[in-house]
Amino acid sequence: MKQLTKAEEQVMQILWDIKQGFVKDILDKMPHPKPAYNTVSTIVRILEKKGFVSYNAYGKTHEYFPKIEKNQYRSYYLKSMITGYFGGSFERLVSFFAQDNDMDMEEMEELLKNVKNDIEVPKE
Repeated sequence: MKQLTKAEEQVMQILWDIKQGFVKDILDKMPHPKPAYNTVSTIVRILEKKGFVSYNAYGKTHEYFPKIEKNQYRSYYLKSMITGYFGGSFERLVSFFAQDNDMDMEEMEELLKNVKNDIEVPKE
């Protein structure tokens, strides 16, 4: 999987939100000042080449939808960030956020409790 540019990520965020749509639908969800239609169309085609997007063709018109789920990309992106900036250490990441946000022990314990709850496998 490849990392997305900011423009590509913005388009993907919209597609993940709307599930599927035409370039016009994506453009409608973009903040002002909106890019040109051709710019968004080009970004969508790049995303298709990268394997993030596919489409249904209706004549010359294409309705796009995500091939990669948001959680898949989020996991990939976070692992890349942790590897690149924190030497692959989750502890260094948590330490960075704790120091940068002046977290006290109670907040740190709550964070660790939430992380533990999120990673535990449900028992069947």
